[in-house]
Amino acid sequence: MRTETFRLETRGRRVQDLTDRVVRFAADAGADGIVHVFVPHATAGVALMETGSGSESDLEELLERVFPRDDRYAHRHGSVGHGGDHLLPVVVAPSLVVPVVGGAVQLGTWQSVVLVDPNRENDVRTVRLSFIPG
Repeated sequence: MRTETFRLETRGRRVQDLTDRVVRFAADAGADGIVHVFVPHATAGVALMETGSGSESDLEELLERVFPRDDRYAHRHGSVGHGGDHLLPVVVAPSLVVPVVGGAVQLGTWQSVVLVDPNRENDVRTVRLSFIPG
């Protein structure tokens, strides 16, 4: 298994496209298999979604509706509303798997791999990519 870990600045951006990084990582493997994408954080996740069409801001608005920044949460450390950040991984998983054929990531036409990070108290995230040959 081949693994690469990198850090990503998320300040001011709740949705960040990781697709190019995942595609390059898979291409370096040059084989069939899967790429596992993982964020080791309690308040971030990864997802497949269309980007560049306004969906990123739609997702941000959805997260604000589902996890409002108020004091309703039992989990109360940090800023007001931070408890909702800890619920995100229940909805947006911290990992995903993408098939790779001949080093090419097999995403649908409009699919992108994105990091979703509503947490305003941690602006640096770690992403781990792992290639498992088939």
